[in-house]
Amino acid sequence: MNLDWTKKEFEAYVLLYAAHCNHVEDIAEQKYIRTKVDEKTFHRIHTEVVVDSDEDNLNKIQYFVSENHFTEDEKETLLRDVKQVFFADGTVDIIEKKAYSILKKMIG
Repeated sequence: MNLDWTKKEFEAYVLLYAAHCNHVEDIAEQKYIRTKVDEKTFHRIHTEVVVDSDEDNLNKIQYFVSENHFTEDEKETLLRDVKQVFFADGTVDIIEKKAYSILKKMIG
C-alpha cells in the first residue's frame, strides 16, 4: 500500500471516516471537519472515504499510523477531534461507539 498523504490529509481521512462510519453524515459533522481541513482537501478525501469499503478505510488508517511517527499529543488531538465529529450531531450511536473503540486502538 502506498499512501502519499500528508498528516493533514490523514487527519481529514480519519475524521471523514468517523462521520461516514454509520453511513449518515450529518451537516454538523461536516461543518466541524471543515474547521479542521481546507475545502479542497475535504472534497478530495471525502470521495476517497466514500468509495473505499469499511475494511479499506481501516486498513489505510492502520497502515498510515504504522508508517508514520505521531507524538502522543498528535494522537490525543486526533482522537479528541474524532469524538467531536461523533458528538457534532448531538448523538452517538452504537456504530460510532464501536468505530471510536477501533480507532482508539489503532491510533492511541
